Amino acid sequence: MSEKEKVAADVELTSSDRTDLDSVARPWTTTRRELWAFYVYYIGNNGLSGFNFGPSQFQNLLFLAGYDPAHPPFTAPCGADTQCVLPYLGSVRDVNSIVLLTNGISFALQAVVLLLIGAWADYGRWRPNITIFFTILAVAVSFAWLGVDDPSRWQAGVALYILGLITYQCALTFWTAAFPGLARDLPNVRQSAAETVSGEKTLSEHADYESMERNRISNISFAVCSAGEIIILAIMVGILKGLKSDASTENNTKAFSALIAFSGGVWLICALPWFFLEKRRPGLALPPGASMLTIGFKQTFVALRECMRLKQTFLIFYFLMGDVLNTTVTVIGTLQNSVVSYSTLQLTLLLIVGIVAQGAGIYLFWLVQKRFQISTKTMLCFNVFWILILTVWGLIGIHTDKFGFKHVWEIWLYQAYYGLMVCPWYAYSQTMISEVSPLPQMFLFFALFSVVGKTSAFIGPLVSSAIITASGNNDNYPFVFLFTLGALSTVFLYLVDVQKSRTECEAFVLAEAKREAFADSP
Repeated sequence: MSEKEKVAADVELTSSDRTDLDSVARPWTTTRRELWAFYVYYIGNNGLSGFNFGPSQFQNLLFLAGYDPAHPPFTAPCGADTQCVLPYLGSVRDVNSIVLLTNGISFALQAVVLLLIGAWADYGRWRPNITIFFTILAVAVSFAWLGVDDPSRWQAGVALYILGLITYQCALTFWTAAFPGLARDLPNVRQSAAETVSGEKTLSEHADYESMERNRISNISFAVCSAGEIIILAIMVGILKGLKSDASTENNTKAFSALIAFSGGVWLICALPWFFLEKRRPGLALPPGASMLTIGFKQTFVALRECMRLKQTFLIFYFLMGDVLNTTVTVIGTLQNSVVSYSTLQLTLLLIVGIVAQGAGIYLFWLVQKRFQISTKTMLCFNVFWILILTVWGLIGIHTDKFGFKHVWEIWLYQAYYGLMVCPWYAYSQTMISEVSPLPQMFLFFALFSVVGKTSAFIGPLVSSAIITASGNNDNYPFVFLFTLGALSTVFLYLVDVQKSRTECEAFVLAEAKREAFADSP
């Protein structure tokens, strides 16, 4: 039976609740080894190199290379109580503004990359190669930081910062997109599908069961990552003690690069099992007249066009809230680095607190959801409320120095708060995408949402950078923009109807099947 026929058969089973019952006949079964290889990969791709220490080292180099604008250029170094500027892209800019601007450039490039290759994961049997490629490139970037440990090389730091973010996000995107297939091929999910075919279960019951399994995989992967990351950070504390990072500014700067390289090495080790154990599940055949160079743009155009019919895919919400969270974390990160004076030891200890809280937060969210059988959307709504509180926290600091990420004790509190109340976003937002997207083109829609997220993340930092400059270098002013945008986005989340989404996905799949969009790959 072709994929088109299987999709059509699924649609004929119901007019309101589409499910993937063809998994009964699929020859692939998700084994415990494959599932744990998936979890272990995330221990390596934890963001320490490209998302944490890389950006911190970049900002550290900018601060050491910059000067106090109250004096002639490059005659007075930046201090804890002074402003800090550098010439960048044609203007003299605040260091925090430079970080946000470069962050925006990075996300813009990510959007272009994902537009070009985002749909490749849908075709043939080689889609795991995309994850492998970006992982190896990210590891190479991590080791390249060993050669950028002096303020005079901050321009090279710009390139590594951008490359590090791009490779980290792209590897994460295509790794994440694998989990719906893993859930679908679990033995218990296949058994549930068989019971549905035999009439022992309703389609709605099976859809809810599979949804809960996707949530379980997503949440366990985050919990395993958190546990592994704590061990990595504990080892890093030992490395910092050995390097005497707190003895001098020079030692601290070299320690940043050493930690980034160590993170890259751990990533490679943790990635190897997934590279070898992931099953090469077949994708789709290329549509007539399409090539690998054009399919990404063509499929993205098709997906955007179909999103006019798939109104419940909460694309607008994801666009807005993705911008709010990504930019909020970046802005707070720049404030955090300044408050702790770029201390590698302090930042590492802060991350340990954040990761412990993250593991606890995700696990508690999952326990509550499982105990009371709460829907993914409801859990996401609860999570979004606490994200908005985070922006209010920063907003208060506009006109006072007593609160608003201005003190070391606030940074410690922020790490605990972020882990407990904000981090579950990364699990539930991805699960929500899988619940409101057409299953045969799940990879395409994951890539589409990733493009949307990166596009919004490109806009937010640029706007925030401009706000900081226009406000006379007040680093808390972007929180006005972020709170307003976040409050607006919640309206679109509350309007999402998951049941209607399944109906719309059913119609989408049937229409695409008739156009032979889901032909089997040879």
